[in-house]
Amino acid sequence: MDVRPVETERIAKVTGADSANRTAARFALAATDLGILWDAGGGRVFALFGDTFGHGWGGHGAGPGSADWRSNVLAWSTARDVSGGLPLDGVVARAGGGAAQVIPSGRGEVTVVPNGAITVDGVHYAHYMSVREWGEPGHWRTNHAGVAVSRDDGCTWRRPRSARWSNRDGRSRFQVGAFARDDEYVLLFGTTNGRRDVPYLARVRPSDLLRVRAYEYWDGSDWRGDERAAAPLFDGSVGEMSVGRHRGCGRWLMLHLDEPRRGIVARTAPAPTGPWTEGDVVVSGDEHPAIYGGFLHPWSLDGTPADAPGPSGGFDVYYLVSQWGPYNVFLTRTRFEVR
Repeated sequence: MDVRPVETERIAKVTGADSANRTAARFALAATDLGILWDAGGGRVFALFGDTFGHGWGGHGAGPGSADWRSNVLAWSTARDVSGGLPLDGVVARAGGGAAQVIPSGRGEVTVVPNGAITVDGVHYAHYMSVREWGEPGHWRTNHAGVAVSRDDGCTWRRPRSARWSNRDGRSRFQVGAFARDDEYVLLFGTTNGRRDVPYLARVRPSDLLRVRAYEYWDGSDWRGDERAAAPLFDGSVGEMSVGRHRGCGRWLMLHLDEPRRGIVARTAPAPTGPWTEGDVVVSGDEHPAIYGGFLHPWSLDGTPADAPGPSGGFDVYYLVSQWGPYNVFLTRTRFEVR
């Protein structure tokens, strides 16, 4: 089976004062990025955004420490039809109004950035990175990455020490990560801090999500209990990523930033371990400068190839893309053909 992207369209701005969601007025959210989407249960999709700014934001990029800055905020949507945009129904709010920071930050951290998330048996888990310092574009240094957990429907989150990948030597391969579910395991796709390394794969039993010592790492032919044994899934440059299995066609789909190719790339594979395709640029940085992210809407992975018309059958996939200049998030659609 050959699954290839054939058409991409920017649908709507999701965040910002001039978005249909009017997030500046409703949630004190004038500017933000990322927007990790996952099925939260109860007919809702959660959206976890990164560094967020409110009144007084300067109008270009991020600037921690000013303009009502929060390291991350959490919103939700119940919309089944997102062909015209992604309505946000509400946020986890702070006293006095506006979106609250949900994953806490502490000393020695510039910010705490979410990377991926998943819900298992009503408990929410978010992979995050503790940023120590920002470098030149596409480069940064983390203290560690970890898994934060919420047992009260996303209102409050803990960061247990047992769920951390230390990055003291700068070589940890799971500082940026994306969760996905595969039968009895939760998968974690990861890469080192920054946007220039290859991707790796780990798995864990759901009951052990908060125990890094229980994770197993794909070494290219088998699973091993040593992170240093993890082998690259493919050669290529991977930044923020999102992965899921499209249940209609049975293929795995990965979206990720590829800085050398100047855009968001879509790859497919028959299994999480691969082999992964070379990929196609679906959102070009030449058309939309300084883009990043690419976070799949989980409900758009449910359709069948007949859901979208095409000469050979196809399907539409929706996802969120960030753009640095507007420093806001956009809903994007890509049509895939199945041959």
